[in-house]
Amino acid sequence: MNRLTAPSDLADPTFSDAVISWQKIHGRHALPWQNTTDAYRIWLSEIMLQQTQVAAVLGYYARFLERFPDVKTLAAAPSEDVMAHWAGLGYYTRARNLHACAKRVAAEYDGVFPGDPALLADLPGIGRSTAAAIAAFSGGFRAAIMDGNVKRVFARVFGIDQYPGEKRVEEALWRRADALLPVAGIESYTQGLMDLGATLCTRSRPACERCPLQDRCVAYATGRTAELPIRKPKKTIPEKHTQMLVIVDAGQVVLHQRVASGIWGGLVSLPEVDGHLAALDTAPQDEAMLRAAGIFGAVEEMEALLPLVHGFTHYKLTIQPFRVALAQRNILPAGYLWHDMATIEDAALPSPVKKLLAQLALPSLFN
Repeated sequence: MNRLTAPSDLADPTFSDAVISWQKIHGRHALPWQNTTDAYRIWLSEIMLQQTQVAAVLGYYARFLERFPDVKTLAAAPSEDVMAHWAGLGYYTRARNLHACAKRVAAEYDGVFPGDPALLADLPGIGRSTAAAIAAFSGGFRAAIMDGNVKRVFARVFGIDQYPGEKRVEEALWRRADALLPVAGIESYTQGLMDLGATLCTRSRPACERCPLQDRCVAYATGRTAELPIRKPKKTIPEKHTQMLVIVDAGQVVLHQRVASGIWGGLVSLPEVDGHLAALDTAPQDEAMLRAAGIFGAVEEMEALLPLVHGFTHYKLTIQPFRVALAQRNILPAGYLWHDMATIEDAALPSPVKKLLAQLALPSLFN
């Protein structure tokens, strides 16, 4: 019988009992967004933790709260300020949705997040699982989560040998997650599932000997913890290329304010000559680059820097930068600005652009 859909396997109160008991003793209890029912802080942490490790989030979370202590402050802030405080954390659509969500909560709910997961899930950037987590931690609402950690725990414990990202499989996982919800203790149960996936049932080298679900885990019993969950079928990662101008003059660098949509939307970046193209002749293009740089002033000197490769979720980007020194400045086109190098760390720059500027003897700015 297929363990994915067998009805007799779905309801099991001993499963939640084991998770809750373990979490109360061995789970995480000192993270800065725990021990609170403030939906704003819980929501912020959940968004930051999407596809990002706890260690990377901690510093950003503290700085973000210091600048935007509540949802109304965030809603009223300029988008440039929000993006600057998110810069470096990646997946910038999250930041744009975060700002849009704050504006809706401020306008439609007077700054108070709704307690119903269905209403939460209707807000920008909040999906079903994130809505359930916010509702559970802020108001004790019984709703199931299904993030990557939970999928991994379920796939191993219940021996699910199909890719959990497939629609049919994911729907079955949601049915199981709903059936396993405890009658009481939803906060500890929800946190426990997160903690198990993050600290014990990790992708590599899981600590099965300390897992409270070991005695019921199909993957452990059959020696398949390394195989489960089934990984997504690999696809060839497309490669894209671009050329960037690093125009430095009198202690300042030219930056470009990017439009709100697309890759690095809302951030400032270096001027791009070709954009993110699927194909680009990487041979020297002195004349084309000189023409492009000439928009900003009389070019005194230009040199190619070392290329930089940056990986996105769906493609790999190779950046060919050119450092440009000007003999005389022109009036900048719309959307461009001169930024002081001494305060460049305050700019909302994408991570690879920070790396490029670090090549210009600026490592101390990006510790």
